Amino acid sequence: MQPNRIRNFCIIAHIDHGKSTLADRLLELTGTVAARDMKEQLLDKMDLEREKGITIKLAPVRMNYRDYELNLIDTPGHVDFSYEVSRSLAACEGALLVVDATQGIQAQTMANVYLAIAANLTLIPVINKIDLPAADTAKATAEIISLLGCKKEDILMISAKTGQGVERVLERIIEVIPPPKVDLQAPTRALIFDSYFDDFRGVILYVRVVDGQLSKGDGIQMLATNAAGNALEVGALRPGLKPMAKLSSGEIGYVVTNLKSAREAHVGDTMTLSARPALQPLPGYQKVLPFVYAGFFPESNEDYQALKSAVERLALNDSALSFTTESSPVLGFGLRIGFLGLLHLDIVRERLEREYGLNLVITNPSTDYHVVLTSREEIDIKSASELPDLTLVQEIREPWVKGEIVLPKEYVGPVLGLIVAKRGRQNNLSYVDEQALISFEAPLANLLTDFYDQLKSLTSGYGSFNYELDDYRAGELRRLDFLIAGERIDALSVMSHKSEIESLARTTLAKLKNIIPRQNFKVSLQAATGGKIISREDISAFRKDVTVGLYGGDVTRKRKVLEKQKRGKRRLKRFGKVDIPAEAFFVMMQRGEDK
Repeated sequence: MQPNRIRNFCIIAHIDHGKSTLADRLLELTGTVAARDMKEQLLDKMDLEREKGITIKLAPVRMNYRDYELNLIDTPGHVDFSYEVSRSLAACEGALLVVDATQGIQAQTMANVYLAIAANLTLIPVINKIDLPAADTAKATAEIISLLGCKKEDILMISAKTGQGVERVLERIIEVIPPPKVDLQAPTRALIFDSYFDDFRGVILYVRVVDGQLSKGDGIQMLATNAAGNALEVGALRPGLKPMAKLSSGEIGYVVTNLKSAREAHVGDTMTLSARPALQPLPGYQKVLPFVYAGFFPESNEDYQALKSAVERLALNDSALSFTTESSPVLGFGLRIGFLGLLHLDIVRERLEREYGLNLVITNPSTDYHVVLTSREEIDIKSASELPDLTLVQEIREPWVKGEIVLPKEYVGPVLGLIVAKRGRQNNLSYVDEQALISFEAPLANLLTDFYDQLKSLTSGYGSFNYELDDYRAGELRRLDFLIAGERIDALSVMSHKSEIESLARTTLAKLKNIIPRQNFKVSLQAATGGKIISREDISAFRKDVTVGLYGGDVTRKRKVLEKQKRGKRRLKRFGKVDIPAEAFFVMMQRGEDK
């Protein structure tokens, strides 16, 4: 294909604004997929994506339309997977910005627009779902014009579900998005924007060829890792793998390699040819750093190796996943896994349980903390149980995030109150028609639990939220431990700010009291910080009327039997073991009072 007839673009939008449905219509109109093979969310290959109605992994596909080659990358919309969006943008020259006519501009829409502008992409604004009764195209149009500074006639009106106006989208892509700049004579350079491990074929890389060309059988080399191998097969995704003789400059496709591990070809690395290597790598991506951590333990210690093997396999296809081994006196051996957010955690948990048949116990999610010791040494801890003795600690720094909330202006007051309640600070408040934009900063740990649920509740579902990691700031942080029947359970320990520690202790103990079943002896639940007990709850013992067979006679007979029972319960308490259910370790996911 001639380079001037190639168009590389992606679809960006907020979650549930119709990206995958629009991709389906584009595949139908271009005849890429036969009608008998068509199904909803065709590019979403995981069962989880279909069930939840969200895109988790980016998905490239090549289409042909009027002698043009159109390379589309369908991208996720949730904030947890924004790193997938940034990778897609680097492989394209343009982007379709899809906005739901019933909801207008949302927080993730704005975040993706900023990413696209920073990557110098040509944006085509599209208003979707115009067929719905609740569609307000005038409002959505005004918001897009305010955000992009474009003209009204630049905005396309479509219904991806019915196909109305979608053909005009294809025409606009050809008219507006520039063809790739190519240099066929330069040493071959290809940007790796995704990779995965196939059980039968090995490591498969998704690449955008920037310079030169890549043919089947070529010797390849990675500039960052210096890993070398062979291109066993090259081709395009239509949407399955379609082998070709070569990939030329400006094209997007796949490369089947003989590399042993996907870690030998990092996402963002530059692939070149061993015979004529390029010296200058392409601008890659920043390494994605997780900032939410949780302990994953198998219900039976016999399954530890199976868990480790399963996580290693998932990590091959998910460059954002990181893990280390962890052990707990109560839960045994497990892994502490790092995630980009709570949805990312939930997706990985479900995949481990479904695809690998594992029964898991998961501890409360937390973030990492930078601890400065009195010896001036700095350490990074990923769970409260790793905190050294406070006499050795000079300062504890916690991560803060910069956030943006887009919401109808009538809900501004309650949401500002929510931000303050989470120890946040409002930075800016602006209005676009009926919508308000709140910029704020807050400690990440306070947003990990039920912030998103509370935001949706306060705004009747209309509020949307986007955030990015800012920096680490010193605070009056304490470690809060929980003791069950006098035994400290490290897996329940959390870090908390001094001002919130008492209320957190009380609410958590109240939840634990409801979760932990009653025993044959009284069980004490205690919360402690700095060696001092600050809150307590008791789970009463099962009662059995041991005097039921006594009739009449002296009252001392009853007392003797009751005293004997009392001694037995004391002995049970000394030697008994409390059965702690798996959900107790995830109790802090809902910090608020039970409704």
